[in-house]
Parts: sequence; structure tokens; C-alpha cells
Amino acid sequence: MAKPAQGAKYRGSIHDFPGFDPNQDAEALYTAMKGFGSDKEAILDIITSRSNRQRQEVCQSYKSLYGKDLIADLKYELTGKFERLIVGLMRPPAYCDAKEIKDAISGIGTDEKCLIEILASRTNEQMHQLVAAYKDAYERDLEADIIGDTSGHFQKMLVVLLQGTREEDDVVSEDLVQQDVQDLYEAGELKWGTDEAQFIYILGNRSKQHLRLVFDEYLKTTGKPIEASIRGELSGDFEKLMLAVVKCIRSTPEYFAERLFKAMKGLGTRDNTLIRIMVSRSELDMLDIREIFRTKYEKSLYSMIKNDTSGEYKKTLLKLCGGDDDAAGQFFPEAAQVAYQMWELSAVARVELKGTVRPANDFNPDADAKALRKAMKGLGTDEDTIIDIITHRSNAQRQQIRQTFKSHFGRDLMTDLKSEISGDLARLILGLMMPPAHYDAKQLKKAMEGAGTDEKALIEILATRTNAEIRAINEAYKEDYHKSLEDALSSDTSGHFRRILVSLATGNREEGGENLDQAREDAQVAAEILEIADTPSGDKTSLETRFMTILCTRSYPHLRRVFQEFIKMTNYDVEHTIKKEMSGDVRDAFVAIVQSVKNKPLFFADKLYKSMKGAGTDEKTLTRIMVSRSEIDLLNIRREFIEKYDKSLHQAIEGDTSGDFLKALLALCGGED
Repeated sequence: MAKPAQGAKYRGSIHDFPGFDPNQDAEALYTAMKGFGSDKEAILDIITSRSNRQRQEVCQSYKSLYGKDLIADLKYELTGKFERLIVGLMRPPAYCDAKEIKDAISGIGTDEKCLIEILASRTNEQMHQLVAAYKDAYERDLEADIIGDTSGHFQKMLVVLLQGTREEDDVVSEDLVQQDVQDLYEAGELKWGTDEAQFIYILGNRSKQHLRLVFDEYLKTTGKPIEASIRGELSGDFEKLMLAVVKCIRSTPEYFAERLFKAMKGLGTRDNTLIRIMVSRSELDMLDIREIFRTKYEKSLYSMIKNDTSGEYKKTLLKLCGGDDDAAGQFFPEAAQVAYQMWELSAVARVELKGTVRPANDFNPDADAKALRKAMKGLGTDEDTIIDIITHRSNAQRQQIRQTFKSHFGRDLMTDLKSEISGDLARLILGLMMPPAHYDAKQLKKAMEGAGTDEKALIEILATRTNAEIRAINEAYKEDYHKSLEDALSSDTSGHFRRILVSLATGNREEGGENLDQAREDAQVAAEILEIADTPSGDKTSLETRFMTILCTRSYPHLRRVFQEFIKMTNYDVEHTIKKEMSGDVRDAFVAIVQSVKNKPLFFADKLYKSMKGAGTDEKTLTRIMVSRSEIDLLNIRREFIEKYDKSLHQAIEGDTSGDFLKALLALCGGED
């Protein structure tokens, strides 16, 4: 088992057992398996309470005392997933990895995901131990076996990783960073086809510290993260391997947190993945994995395992996990610090926002107006033509088409479209035909009319629009409905929620940079109102007003600094604290503001995912976001979607909608990632 570097803090969940006696443990395990049946509780309690080094001593003592092989006896007495988990814990780490790889390449087919996970994440030392263990256990050469079972660039990268020769020097050459950025850019984005060899050489050999700087500079130079280029230039298992390498370079614990989440989300559990990670990381970085899991997925690893597994298998996994970060007093302060570090890294460069709908080249409003008239004339409607024209024109071009349509035919294009198409398609197409501010104004009006209020729609729009967009919405609302937006919000909402919405609707958010001294004061106010400050000051009503003012009027760069200062001050993440300490619409509004400040495309990606998951589809939310973000940041939303949910927005839409509505949504989506 690899030990932490000298001076590094131990981050495993399993420790050496104090007062360890291998003979006593061997006797207890023998007793637990003696006679009819076995005492599984005793077995799991001993094995999960000892470090791997101590388990090897128990194996040796067991053989000395009874002349029997402990692993063979455990295999005989136990069954299924519980047996695989316990036996995995009993093997030395390198031999456990060797067994996983042997199983992955044996028989018909190859478990590429297993190969990727192990070879992309292990250190040089671990890789050398793995090669030696494979040779010792199976009397075969691991490199030869991998070459015999894989092919192409995927095979080449696996072989490079298998050498365990990644540079380990922390001293980074700025010139070499710039050269690698240029080489990667020229090998992919600037080249017809892709020079895979450059990707393999740089990502397979450079040190982690060097590559992190390369990734930062690549983003600055190209305006897109390295992951986006890999997805665009590579494919298949090779693409998946390279993405895994990048994730492990950025943060190995985050890579495993994501793997664990995907192993348990949805129907069914990927038990082999779950077992492999829980065994292999229990003495390395399980605490880091837990912290990131809690921060990223808003639930503890412990609670997800508890809800997704059963029996002794569950008990053993929970022992390896080591604690429930959702329990009172158990939330890790380090989890917030992880979030802080991630924000600090993300602040290195801001990604350019890009929509999927752009002005059409050689635009001819006269030809488009005539084509639309023809598509709606006579019996039946040519929906394909309508979809093709409207989804491939910018909003400004659509307004020209409306004017040209009226000039040519003396008819209102919107009225004709309403009479010819219906349902979800009509809502989408008509939404695209409206100027953005008038579309948002209509969505706000619909959210407030009739019985009940659609608070989620009000929050989504008002918490995410820029000052210029908010001012345009106010003008459009007044023009279309002869009433101010503020009056409408005031009459339809109440209390603190109304005050938040009215404040957002003024469009008076500051637009400057950050002010560090002010950010610290603002963070203190947040800590006091969220009741985690050591010395609360001021009356609660005054604090509530100040907190609302901070979130609703401070600039985005300033608020990012406030959130970071809040973490340094309290060891908590402001978003999670709001969710815990507040409730109802006020909580939802504040959370939406915080999420929008942190990462607006990710906020919309989450909303889109939730609109399509489970039984039924929330077509209104789906339509509203696809219409409103198509010319702003839908390309960024697509990237966040696939990064978080491991499937493309295109795939999600395709699996959840149908007919002409599906065609129009996919046209707006703009491509398959």
C-alpha cells in the first residue's frame, strides 16, 4: 500500500488497528467459519477494522496455525458480492488490481471501463507494483496481455501509462507549458484530422503539476477546456481513456467520487465498480472522495451506499466508507475547502459563452417569408420547413422575416403559425419568433396568472438575467401588459420572497470587480444570518435585509469572492448552508442566485436534466431554457450537461421527446457531443 508523502496528512478511512494480534484474529476468523454456517458479522468486523498490512499478517498466522489458506476458506464460506468484497480486501493492493485487470481481459469481450479506471489513476509506484504482481500471480506479461486484447490508439495510451514513467518533478517550465499547449492545439483544433500521438505523448508522460498548468493555459488560449477538445477530436474508448486521464490529473478523488456516483445512480448498481473503488481507495484518499462527493452531489457517499445496497455487503461498504457526512456534526469542513479550491482554479480563466444558434449566412428574409407562407398554405402544414428556417436564424433575423411576411402578404406571421401548428411545437416555435425580452415578459406573466404561481419560473428568469436583459424585460412587460413588472410581482407574491424578486427585477446589480474588504464584511453578514458565525451582531431583520441586498445587488465577480471568504471564515459552503438553514421559496431563490453566480451554464444544465428525468417531461421548463439560451450559452450548457450527467443533452432530448417537437429541440441543441 502506497503511503502518504512525508508530512502529508493521511486521508484513508481504514487505519492500523491498535493492539493488533494476528494470531488472535486468525483464531477468531477460524471460529467464525467453523461448523455449519459462518458468522459473517464477525468476519466483516475484523477485516474492515484492520489495515491491509495487518490483514497480510493475519493470512500468514492463519496458515501457520491451521495449515489452511485464509482466502480459500473465505471463498468457500461466503458468496456473491459480499465474498468478492471481503476477498478483495484480503489481497495486497497490487494483487487486487492485477486480479481486476486479468478479469477485465479474460474471456469474450473486454471490460474497457475497468482498464481505464485502474491505468488512468495509479501512480508510477503503484503501476510498477501492479506489473510485478501480475507477473507473479499469473506468470504472464501484463503489457503483452493488454496488447493482445486491445487495439489502436487506445492500446498505445494504455501501454504508455503502464510504463509508470510519468514525470514527477514539481518544477515546471513555463516555456514547455506554452509549447505543449501549442502542440495540443495544432494536433487537434488546427489540424485536418487529429495527431493522436501528440495527445498520447503529452498526457501520458508530463507531470501532474505541469499538465494542470497546461490545461489552464489551453483554456486561456483556445477559449475552451481541454476536455471539450478531446471530445471533439477523439472518439470511442480512446476518448474515454484520455478524459479519465485528464480528470485524474485535475483531481483523482473527484474522478473516483464521480465513478462511485455513477455506479449507484439510476436503476441497478454497478457492484464491480463499487467494490473495486471502495477496496482500492480505503487506505489512500477515501476521506477526500467523501468530501468531494458530498460537495458535488449534495448527499453523502454513506447515505447513497446505505440506500443502494443491503445485508452484510452494505455493512462492509459502510465500514470502508468510515462515516456519514449527512449526520449531525459530520459534515466535513474540508468539503467546503475543496469547493473553494475548485473555484480558485476556475477563476484562472473565464470560458467564452457561446450559443448554438447564430445568424444564417446569405440571409434572405424575402425568400424565408415566401417559404414559410408556402409551408402553411393549402391543406396540411410543412412543419419540417418551418422548423428548419426558424431554428437556423438568429432572433434578429426572425424579426426581419416577420416584417417582410407582413409587407408581402399583409398577414401576421405569428397569427398564421398559431393557426397551423399546435402543442409543444407551437410553444417552442412561437417562443423563438418573439424578441427575447418579450418572450421572458410573457413567461413571467404566465407564471403569475390564474390560480397559483409558478415560483420556479419566476426564480429561474429573474435570478439569471443580466441588468440589460432585466431592463429590457421591464420595458416589454409594460408595453405588452400595460402594467409594471414590479406591480405584478408585488400583487402576486408576498413576504421576503416578494422583496427578493422585486430587488432582482430592478436590474441594478453592480457590474464592477471584487472588493476584498467589502467581501469579508459581506461574508460575515452571510455567516451571521445563516447562524454559523461565532459572534452574531445586529438584529435579525436588519441582517436579513443586508443579506438580500448582498445577493441581489453585488456583482458576480464580487459575490464569487464573498463565497470564497465565507468558506475561509466558516469552513462551510454558502449554497449548502442556505439549503440547510432556510426553506421554501426564499431558499430556492437564494440557491438559484448562488448557483448562477458560481456557474450559470451548470445551473441551466441541472434545470434541463431535472425537466427530463423520471416519469413525464416538464415541457414548459425545457422549452423556456432552450429558447432563451440558444443564442447565449447553450453550447456551454451542453458541455456542463455531458460532464455532470455522462450523457449528452442531445441524447437526453432524443430519449424524452418525440415528433416535430423533438426535431425542433435537436435543431436548437445544435449537435451531438
